[in-house]
Amino acid sequence: MIVWLNGTHGAGKTTTGALVQQLIPNSRVFDAEKVGETLMDLSPGLPATDNFQHWPPWRPLVVETARRILDYTGGTLVVPMTVLVEEYWREISTGLAEHAIPVRHFVLHADQDTLRGRIADDTVLGPNSPFRLQYLEPYAEAVTAWLHDAAEVVDTTHLTPRQVAQHIAESLMR
Repeated sequence: MIVWLNGTHGAGKTTTGALVQQLIPNSRVFDAEKVGETLMDLSPGLPATDNFQHWPPWRPLVVETARRILDYTGGTLVVPMTVLVEEYWREISTGLAEHAIPVRHFVLHADQDTLRGRIADDTVLGPNSPFRLQYLEPYAEAVTAWLHDAAEVVDTTHLTPRQVAQHIAESLMR
């Protein structure tokens, strides 16, 4: 199974993912961003883009990597990864379904003020990251267009990452 943690920057995907992994036996965290980083390292580089998800190879490589990991290890993969383009999500989720891999898709949601505050206070990636801030509007658009209908929404605004992880782990048991 895959537990996909979606949402924009500042929602708590990475922190929550590590905590969810601790609560689910035989699980691992798969950072699909590393697939994008591999594509960014190609020389000569791929066509210029502001987001590696726009490169057509990224999506099937994420599917294939997840499939191969699960074939090797079994269990559950926790994937904390923002996907805000519906077509990209459909490509990934359809690819996983073609391999009979069940996916539980969660969106970690917080209101815009909370997200801005978390980004402003981030001590790991630095405060007020322009990269992270630029995704707040596309996230808001995806929320109203498709994202909340395609996933189980967990409002993280007033919850700690541990509480969010516990909520997700408990919902997997239902």
